[in-house]
Amino acid sequence: MERLQEQYNSKVVQQLKQKFGFKNVMQIPKVTKIVVNAGVGKFKEDKKKIDAVVADLAAITGQAPVKTVARKSISGFKVRENQVVGVVVTLRGQRMYSFLDKLVNVALPRVRDFQGVSEKFDGHGNYHLGLREQLVFPEIGSSALENVFGMEISIVTNAGKDEVARELLKQFNFPFKK
Repeated sequence: MERLQEQYNSKVVQQLKQKFGFKNVMQIPKVTKIVVNAGVGKFKEDKKKIDAVVADLAAITGQAPVKTVARKSISGFKVRENQVVGVVVTLRGQRMYSFLDKLVNVALPRVRDFQGVSEKFDGHGNYHLGLREQLVFPEIGSSALENVFGMEISIVTNAGKDEVARELLKQFNFPFKK
């Protein structure tokens, strides 16, 4: 069992139950999945660079990503139908907790001029975070300097309310701005 999963089961459940007065254990919110998405629009002509993005995302998350393709052609964006436009990974279970632990304790502190992340949630208890470069993760070596890409990380909870989800992520030592 991952460290954060153990922490959730032993400490976080009790603290959330006390703070919000949940009567049933099933009411206590939890992280259900983490979605990591990277757009490859600037690499759309070069298959080798797209494969490098796929390899980097697989190394970061520990799971093989899925290439997403355009549904229809849009000439203004120079996109053709069935052309690869993004790469996405959905993490659940043990890999999800492992990735969240790595994100909070290793990757975010390595971001340049890091002062914490915004406390804005989407209104349904989910948190979205954007990173400008994948180089903050320790699995990425210096060979990836030519293929720098950004990614969006969506942490999906079943909290339903932003304040409950914020407290859940605070219990996982998420570095919100002070």
